[in-house]
Amino acid sequence: MTISSTDFDFVRNYVKSKSAITLEAGKEYLVETRLSSIIVSEGLKDISDLVIKMKERADSPLHARVLDAMTTNETFFFRDITPFEVLKKEVIPDLLSRRSPNGPLNIWCAASSSGQEPYTISMVIADNFPSLKTPGCLTFIASDISQQMLAKAKSGLYTQLEVNRGLPAALLVKHFTKVGLDWQIKDEIKRMVDYRMINLSTTFPSLPQMDIIFIRNVLIYFEVEVKKKILEQIRKVMKPDAYLFLGGSETTFNLDDNFERCDLNKTVAYRLKKPK
Repeated sequence: MTISSTDFDFVRNYVKSKSAITLEAGKEYLVETRLSSIIVSEGLKDISDLVIKMKERADSPLHARVLDAMTTNETFFFRDITPFEVLKKEVIPDLLSRRSPNGPLNIWCAASSSGQEPYTISMVIADNFPSLKTPGCLTFIASDISQQMLAKAKSGLYTQLEVNRGLPAALLVKHFTKVGLDWQIKDEIKRMVDYRMINLSTTFPSLPQMDIIFIRNVLIYFEVEVKKKILEQIRKVMKPDAYLFLGGSETTFNLDDNFERCDLNKTVAYRLKKPK
């Protein structure tokens, strides 16, 4: 299956208009791959048929499926491992020393995809800071633009392949139960996370002031001006001593001068500059 330049432009313009994510020239293969299952399920011949059907009616369920497919990014448990080690050994202890052993702490995991990252954070907290599981001690929001990914995350059900990617066997046994061929995360961990639909490219909804924000491996998909707007909004929901975690190839440098880099062991976080 190949995609014409006209159909590729239609798809990428639609995705950009709804999510601000840019699909650059050369990403035709990505569109072909991610939309192939939709084409099959809709009984269509190719992407041209899909585009024709999308043009027949604006903002149909088909449009939502296409957007979901094109904004779903790879994720897995304990991805890049070091941010979670730093969270356990340095960041949360530092924040609790400024508050109390019981918090409260507010955490936001943005662009959470199918839930592996927020559930990783939840397991770290449950295993190392059990007092934060007390009602009122932790507010943990995870968000994504994809309704399909949010539904997957809320279910907490993962395949054998998904739990094999990054999840230590001891944590699998401790925090999951076997359901047929799949694995179900236990309610104790699932209840810790409040999943919400948030489009990062638009005005953020009302959020509490955050102590920790994870927005990893998503800024790379936006143009510079959109990155700046997102970082500006993130600043407004950060407490003065909050920590911001970006992806390994992402930075606030040349985007927002109100942040300063904070080197923590083998990873990097960003904090708000103190007023002079």
